[in-house]
Amino acid sequence: MLNGVKSWITSAGQAHLYVVMARTEKGISAFLVEKGTPGLSFGRPEEKMGLHAAHTAEVRLEEVFVPEENLLGEEGRGLAYALAGLDSGRVGVAAQAVGIARGAFEIAKAYAEEREQFGKKLREHQAIAFKIADMHVKIAAARALVLEAARKKDLGERFTLEASAAKLFASAAAVEVTREAVQVLGGYGYHRDYRVERYYRDAKVTEIYEGTSEIQRLVIARELYR
Repeated sequence: MLNGVKSWITSAGQAHLYVVMARTEKGISAFLVEKGTPGLSFGRPEEKMGLHAAHTAEVRLEEVFVPEENLLGEEGRGLAYALAGLDSGRVGVAAQAVGIARGAFEIAKAYAEEREQFGKKLREHQAIAFKIADMHVKIAAARALVLEAARKKDLGERFTLEASAAKLFASAAAVEVTREAVQVLGGYGYHRDYRVERYYRDAKVTEIYEGTSEIQRLVIARELYR
């Protein structure tokens, strides 16, 4: 029987299969729980700052019976499975951050080419040109870190350090790039008719989920001294 509550679950109530970590006699174990199982219920969708297209809610388990065959892997190995999944998840979030940053950058770059102030295009003003240049460099560097982490994963090598480094840098770059994109567009950047304000809101969560930026620094330091 499983009992417990977990918040901030993506696709809670929409997904048809859930991996649940629970403490057993041999430690933390992983179980598969199907939607519709008696005792499994979900909270209302969370009102989030960004990522409005992603459904997020609470998962509740009250006396949920799980048959023995629904044990995922070996009993007591759940934590190891979760940590292994985190490395891959962090590469995915880093890639997401790069995509968000790139989307905002493309809008800002095009706007700087089209918009004119004081008789010159925005891109001809040094203050704006420097912003565009810095945005490009941050995106390129973040993308390179993501590709290196993905390369090591594909080769079957340990990639914990590379995954955390990619997530730490790419998420920070996404927040900085999207913030600057809003700044380049000025008042229009603050308006919902332009997507940069959405990218700005969406970028922030990449510094939080799959391990906060503070946690990534701890992981990186630990890996460097292995």
